[in-house]
Amino acid sequence: MLKLNLSSGLVSSYSKNYSLVLISIITLLTSACGTNPVTKKREFQLVSESQEISIGQKNYAPARQSQGGDYVLDPELTAYVQGIGNKLAAVSDRKLPYEFTILNDSIPNAWAMPGGKIAFNRGLLYELNSEAELAAVMGHEMVHAAARHGAKGMERGIFMQGAMVAVGLASKDSNYANLIVGGAQLSAQLATSKYGRDAESESDLYGMQYMKKAGYDPTAAVALQETFVRLSADKKSNFIEGLFASHPPSPERVAANKITLAQIGAGGEWGKEIYAQKVTKLKSTQAAYKAYDEGVKALAAKDMEKATMLAKQAIAGEPREARFQELLGDIALSQKNSAVALTYYDKAIQMQPDYFKPHVQGGIALFNMGRKAEAEKYLAQGNRLLPTAPSHFLLGKIAEERGDMTNALSHYEVAAASNSDIGKQSLAGYMRLDLPQHPAKYLQAGLQVGDNGHLYVTVQNPTSLAVGRVQVKVLQYDANTGRAVWQSPPLIIASGIASNQRGYVAVGGVSIKKQQELKFYKAVIVGAELAQ
Repeated sequence: MLKLNLSSGLVSSYSKNYSLVLISIITLLTSACGTNPVTKKREFQLVSESQEISIGQKNYAPARQSQGGDYVLDPELTAYVQGIGNKLAAVSDRKLPYEFTILNDSIPNAWAMPGGKIAFNRGLLYELNSEAELAAVMGHEMVHAAARHGAKGMERGIFMQGAMVAVGLASKDSNYANLIVGGAQLSAQLATSKYGRDAESESDLYGMQYMKKAGYDPTAAVALQETFVRLSADKKSNFIEGLFASHPPSPERVAANKITLAQIGAGGEWGKEIYAQKVTKLKSTQAAYKAYDEGVKALAAKDMEKATMLAKQAIAGEPREARFQELLGDIALSQKNSAVALTYYDKAIQMQPDYFKPHVQGGIALFNMGRKAEAEKYLAQGNRLLPTAPSHFLLGKIAEERGDMTNALSHYEVAAASNSDIGKQSLAGYMRLDLPQHPAKYLQAGLQVGDNGHLYVTVQNPTSLAVGRVQVKVLQYDANTGRAVWQSPPLIIASGIASNQRGYVAVGGVSIKKQQELKFYKAVIVGAELAQ
């Protein structure tokens, strides 16, 4: 039986270190404890309120850009939605700098991010029938922010991974869905967050309470949930790709909401007439947006004639909408008519200058026309609104052409984070400039013993680029001191190395008698050129 000498220095040191680690963990967890402002329960809070607010303020604008941009054609409707939000915010358990906006997207959806930043898609407003139903959705989203549901999600990431990691934007019917890069990836992630069952239940419960306190009939929340359950059962509703994707309805939630309704009591305003009045302008143009959505699908299917017809139909229904001009630009650009495309993108920018896409698409059209200096301005403005891989890639090419390799590398590096074809092109562009400067980052050198003990350097090229002349050297280390005692003259692999291939060069004057001796030698890549 193994016995431990408890008086030994080793055990004493181990116990001391273990105690220090334990004290550190306890201190961290104790200092991170707090009270949830909505549920009043004690919980770990690694993200402070000031951090929540900062995250919301920083990410709200790019998240809205990534979700269709703001709907700006009916300021009165936006003010109406903000007014309902303010009523609910006044009775909420947590005072945050709440903001409410309408997004220009036909998919029925709503979301909240930390710090009280809340958005409703234009498509959701089509589907609701009363102010109380809107208040039900709004109260639910408000609780997600007030009860720290988004912050808790980030805290789980911190606790499990040691840091927040921004993942790619969730799949969405948009040709820029996987092209968002940089810090905006986190914005898109926050806008498409999915919450667990407990968070959804809390948002239902306290959201109904907020409705009641604000003067709305919480019966509307139960009725709306019942409708959602019916719509989700047939699997055909357009809610499936919107609200239900992040807020799945269920009979269990309906049953729980009925219990809440019995506890707090029915009664209050429904506001059907005022709601119908406020959404009259929006609903009058619903057919125009439906034509636009179908036009986008037709363009994706490469049916240019149908796409053009639908775009013009949309414009006839709502001539003020910038997205409809943008669609005509996309059609012209896909037909390689950049000059015509640019005229439509410029119209879209004039109508709504603070939406990213026509700036990016206009920059692409200008680049194709050889007007690089003008393209640079469009692309840079697109990135200021929402950083994307196409903008950074083309800005990298423009910088490279004028010899500004520092900026070219910077743009290529950002664009390479996109999981897309243009991301791959950007990575290739980055490596093309960086590999000759830092070949050891990309090429892998090793040593191999051949027949009769001859020593060879092997160089593997795992990149997508063909490499030309490669220069290496070999160092020998003393077995006792570990210091370098010899190095070879420069060794050249003159034939080059193709992508995913290996090259060899012999090390003259070195003979390895035993395989164990190989560990005292090291191959180092000194230089490399790209194949011509």
